[in-house]
Amino acid sequence: MLQLLHIENIAVIEKADITFGAGLNVLTGETGAGKSIVIDALSAVIGGRTSRELVRTGAEYASVTAVFEDVDVASWCLENGVEPDEDGKLFLMRRITADGRGSCRVNGAPVSAAQLRELGGLLVDIHGQNDGRKLLDESAHRGYLDAFGGLEEEVSAYAVRYKALMDKQAEIDALTMDEGEKARRLDSLRYQLEELDRADIKPGEYAEKTARRDLLKNASKLTDALDGALEALHGGDLSDGANALIGQAEAHTGSAARYAQELAPLAERLRSLLYEAEDVTEQLRDFRASLDFSPGELDSLESRLDTLRRLMKKYGEDEEALIEYREKCRRELDDIEFSDSRLDKLRRELEDLRSAAVRSAKDLSNKRRAAAKKLEERIRAELSDLNMAGVRFEVAFEEVREGFGLNAAGCDTVRFLMSANAGEAPGRISHIASGGELSRIMLALKNVLTENGDIATMVFDEVDAGVSGVAAQRVGEKLCDLSRSRQVLCVTHLSQIAVMADVHFGIEKKALDGRTYTFVNQLDQEGRKREIARLLGGENITATTLLSAEEQLAAAAAYKVKRQTSK
Repeated sequence: MLQLLHIENIAVIEKADITFGAGLNVLTGETGAGKSIVIDALSAVIGGRTSRELVRTGAEYASVTAVFEDVDVASWCLENGVEPDEDGKLFLMRRITADGRGSCRVNGAPVSAAQLRELGGLLVDIHGQNDGRKLLDESAHRGYLDAFGGLEEEVSAYAVRYKALMDKQAEIDALTMDEGEKARRLDSLRYQLEELDRADIKPGEYAEKTARRDLLKNASKLTDALDGALEALHGGDLSDGANALIGQAEAHTGSAARYAQELAPLAERLRSLLYEAEDVTEQLRDFRASLDFSPGELDSLESRLDTLRRLMKKYGEDEEALIEYREKCRRELDDIEFSDSRLDKLRRELEDLRSAAVRSAKDLSNKRRAAAKKLEERIRAELSDLNMAGVRFEVAFEEVREGFGLNAAGCDTVRFLMSANAGEAPGRISHIASGGELSRIMLALKNVLTENGDIATMVFDEVDAGVSGVAAQRVGEKLCDLSRSRQVLCVTHLSQIAVMADVHFGIEKKALDGRTYTFVNQLDQEGRKREIARLLGGENITATTLLSAEEQLAAAAAYKVKRQTSK
């Protein structure tokens, strides 16, 4: 569960340490005091989206640290290279700078926001103010049903078969064309193939021919330079070359070495130098002899390079791409020319894939319908607890009418229906449900979907929207019941919910020295009584409102004792 939330410079909260407890933790305060900022801070530290606007005006950074205990995330830590804490606690930290940059850490180890979000999804489930409105989106209803039925594997298996079916249909569509279109495509492919075959492209030839072209363009300068080098080495009519002069030096030094043995190594070095110079001379002479340029070679090279550039502009960036495109054209040409026989084969394969996808969809549909009956019963029971006993809740199925009788989700669409009043036929939730009803249906759905889950902390941010009176009391009791099996955090404006708290925090906003500050304080019994009185009567706290608050707190305590003894 969440043990501690440390907040620095988040909006109007300069600094706050909130120590949460087991059971139901309630946060109350005036509208605008900063209750939802606490939830925003918690959302940030478990990987939610953040922005620089969260940073308190004038501060260089904002940070949130959350400490969890008794959570089973060992496998996640192992997979992500995070060392476990010696005390078995889990430390999450999120930092956001005023320029929008951020960093995330788990037990001191740096992680990405995506990793933090994945871990946060294992720790906390936040039910926001607008989650009830999600029920108006009928495309989400199937996902709720699948989650309740635990159908993730069946959904994934069907998705694989449906994708294979659609891919095969795409292959058939690509081969299916009218005769005029087929003739035009055949002409285009044959022309391109003929052009590429005629070019007889060789890998690497563009670079090779470019180098040869550049060589020919500079042939005159190259031959003059080579001739000069050869004359310097080999000599000419009027002078000896370097080879002859080195030879003479070697001979004289060798003669001198007969009288001074220490000169022998120098004579040997000159002899090696002579061999090296003669070898260089031969290689230069061979290269000079290879420069046998035919008169039309340069024009031929330029023409070939022009051809290659033109083809590359049309079909690919290099020779390999041109060759690959040629083979692609050849395959497509074969496919079209032999399309009838290929289509027969593809259609047989399509029918096999269709049969497999339909069987998978039917199996998924049957399991959905079985899960739907259980979900209807569970939601009706939950709604009865939430003072909506007369409400009918149904899961309606409708067959898919599009191609193959299938879509990406299966063979039927799923829609939640409800009837708010006795005697009325169930209709679409978007057309019937009020804001308060949406809030309670979503609370019921959340309770049902998470009753067998592993998430230890659930957060409800103003789930009481549109609820009052007895209905509000039932919501408070439901949250109390839910907190018996997991930690619950709830932001509320209603006394009927606040009195059910095991731990109660008062959120207060004050202006000090021209700056706004929000303070979070854990309330003792007397503080709770005054806060409940404020929720009941506003700032005009009287003996009567205090007495009413005391009565509500006593009734809530009695309800908890009754629930505890009924275990």
